[in-house]
Amino acid sequence: MSMAAAREGTGRGSRVFAMSLGSAGQDMAARFHRERDRGRLRRMGVAVALGAVLMAGLLGVVGLRAQQVRLSYRLDALRTTRAETEELNRRMKVELATLRSLARIEDKARHELGMVAPGKDQVQLAREFVSAGGGVSRAVPSRTAAADRGTPGDRTLRR
Repeated sequence: MSMAAAREGTGRGSRVFAMSLGSAGQDMAARFHRERDRGRLRRMGVAVALGAVLMAGLLGVVGLRAQQVRLSYRLDALRTTRAETEELNRRMKVELATLRSLARIEDKARHELGMVAPGKDQVQLAREFVSAGGGVSRAVPSRTAAADRGTPGDRTLRR
């Protein structure tokens, strides 16, 4: 509907509105009625869409920054926990080495259990732990000598 038709009151909506208001109403109806400007509507739609895209991008950047800050705090907490765990592990290794110390075990055996160091005549080394050249174990007769002297067909042990 053109502006001239709106002034004359020949449009569909104008007629009803103008009839109810009279001649003064026709002038008012003509003044308020406008044709839609399709180019302006298109520009407004593009502006609203562009604003929505910019707002979504801005919210995305803010969300990523908030996630980065949250992860930074979590990383700091994990680093602190790791340092504490490494320190605890180091202390446990020192304590384990202390507990495994032979000098500490000997000291506990002597003072808490009342044990004494054995004399030289009380110690006999097994044949597997002495080199072939001699040692205390050579002075003691072989306990397997009877089995060694047996015949190959004789499978019984002599006592």
